[in-house]
Amino acid sequence: MSINIQALLAQLLVGLINGSFYALLSLGLAVIFGMLNIINFAHGALYMMGAFCAYFLLNLFGIGYWWALILAPLTVGLFGMLMERTLLQWLSGLDHLYGLLLTFGVALIIQGVFQNYFGSSGLPYAIPDELKGGVNLGFMFLPIYRGWVVAFSLVICLLTWYLIERTRLGANLRAATENPTLVRAFGINVPRMITLTYGLGVGLAALAGVLSAPINQVRPLMGADLIIVVFAVVVIGGMGSIMGSIITGFALGVIEGLTKYFYPEASNTVVFVLMVLVLLVKPSGLTGRAT
Repeated sequence: MSINIQALLAQLLVGLINGSFYALLSLGLAVIFGMLNIINFAHGALYMMGAFCAYFLLNLFGIGYWWALILAPLTVGLFGMLMERTLLQWLSGLDHLYGLLLTFGVALIIQGVFQNYFGSSGLPYAIPDELKGGVNLGFMFLPIYRGWVVAFSLVICLLTWYLIERTRLGANLRAATENPTLVRAFGINVPRMITLTYGLGVGLAALAGVLSAPINQVRPLMGADLIIVVFAVVVIGGMGSIMGSIITGFALGVIEGLTKYFYPEASNTVVFVLMVLVLLVKPSGLTGRAT
């Protein structure tokens, strides 16, 4: 079998793009599960809300892509914080299944509302002028926007990892979930920390939605198409593992791209095959800690 280098590299680029979305979404899921022990099935719907938020900002208020990168995650993050305060806080200490079922129901409601008003077809969202066009690398043509998505996603993922694992705020967050009584003794508002953590995880999903809008268009079910794969990424990396989600997200995107080139029929299932193999060998995931 002769290998077409240009086609192979094009598929690898597509894989890296998908991996960027997998990494950002699974990172948000890992933050929420690792800090709050909530399996957030509404993550795909909140990712979709981020894309719609960017669309509304542009078409209703004339606010472009660059501001949307800030305003959409903030808006959806605030919505997530409201959701945590009004719904999820009552599930504290209960089995994970309750959180999964509640967030799954919330996801169905959000998707149903958007689908009722906007249908199932995609709405266009233009690439900003500064990121249009591409660069001829000699061996392939690299669209500037797609390169930007990969680089920006990687930076955000590493900054989030640094925030949680290497800063005093991150240490307080981890302590608040592991021993809330002791943390309260130091004058830290634990419920507020938990709400802010959920808002951060949800904001990462919304940011991924804004990045995705110019590539995949804005659709009510765009999150439903991704969420199962993203959960597989989180399981492979290790539930609650921040760095595991980042590495696994990008790696599985590349593996998916390679599979599309060499064996297209298996590209939709390769992630789940890998998940089964990893769980057979290491049930806690590649970087997860055994309980």
